[in-house]
Amino acid sequence: MILSSLPKLCGTDGCRLFSGHSGEHNPYPTSAWSFMEEKDKNKLDKAGFATPRGGAKGAYQNHVVRSNRVIIPYERWSSAPLQEYKDGYVIRLYPEQYFESAGVPKLSFITGKESSIVVGQNAFVLYRTHRGLESFPPLQTWSVCHLEKNGKPSKKRGRDVRDVGHYVLRIPKLGGKKERKEGAVQGMFAPEYADQETNYLCKCVLAWLITQTVGSPYVTTQAEHLQAILHQENLLDVSNYEYKGVIRHGLSTCPLCLRFIGYQELHASATYEDDLSSGNAAGQVEGAIRSTIVNLFHIEPLVYDQITHIPSNVAWGHHSCNTRLGQRRCRSLAELIELDLKVGIIRPEGIETFGWISDDHGIIRSPLGSVWIRISEDKAEDAPPQQADLDEELEDEDDEDL
Repeated sequence: MILSSLPKLCGTDGCRLFSGHSGEHNPYPTSAWSFMEEKDKNKLDKAGFATPRGGAKGAYQNHVVRSNRVIIPYERWSSAPLQEYKDGYVIRLYPEQYFESAGVPKLSFITGKESSIVVGQNAFVLYRTHRGLESFPPLQTWSVCHLEKNGKPSKKRGRDVRDVGHYVLRIPKLGGKKERKEGAVQGMFAPEYADQETNYLCKCVLAWLITQTVGSPYVTTQAEHLQAILHQENLLDVSNYEYKGVIRHGLSTCPLCLRFIGYQELHASATYEDDLSSGNAAGQVEGAIRSTIVNLFHIEPLVYDQITHIPSNVAWGHHSCNTRLGQRRCRSLAELIELDLKVGIIRPEGIETFGWISDDHGIIRSPLGSVWIRISEDKAEDAPPQQADLDEELEDEDDEDL
């Protein structure tokens, strides 16, 4: 399609409807992908939600849109981009982090560098172990975290709803001690965050990539509105997607393994049939695996020190490739070739090069798409864990077994 022939967008107050539309302006029209089947719309909706694993234990909200209040762990507070969380944030403290002794907060939270962290205002204390609750009980003036609207309890966040309270209990049953679960969820997993504008454009990119899958039931003319939005935001540069390994020969590809993405893979359950690392595993029962073969894929990992759920960083990728990649950056073949760091095998007759390696030695690719990932890093002698850490790990393990 010639980009100059794409329909013009309204632009008034950021409106992304077609120029000359009737009704109210809308900067985030889902009508751009209204031509898609319901299952694809649901796939896009899911990509726009934050769903951290095991969120209940951390007082996280699950299955909420990414433009929500986030929880910042105290240990990440100094490096988190606080100013970028347009929908608010709250700092999570463990009792061991906040208290010097029972009933006595650490001085740094009173007059020191952490004095801007105020429990009950922009922070809460999360109790996850019986030992923590017994050793550092809540102050008498504290209340359990809850929601209020016009001074009355509320069950859901929304307009004019306030977060009130100081602490949350998420303590599993352990031995003869009962489970303690009190206090409202406090926010979503911070690395999953994206403001409304960013989240919408990510969904636009993902919707367009669906139309580019092998066997897609859609044609180019159906996606004109979608393409017009992406073109306006400079997100329709196919050569850039090719460079990142998100598109190959005009078709959507998994950025890690570089295999083409089949449309049916977006909705079929993962089977691991092509996973070399699972070749000796038991067969998978159809429908027993929650994940689909292809899911949301981030080229740069989601981290605390910057927001990486952005349009230039999203793609569709295989569930198994996502698992292998973990918290690593997915370097494309083109990027590695540019670095020109070759790797090879030393043979009696000379050096046989077989691929390119990243400058951090984290990933290797061959010319035809084979990929190697470093699975561990060099480690200095680690300090032994503290007893408090061991206690928490043990209680977490008990919780997982429930």
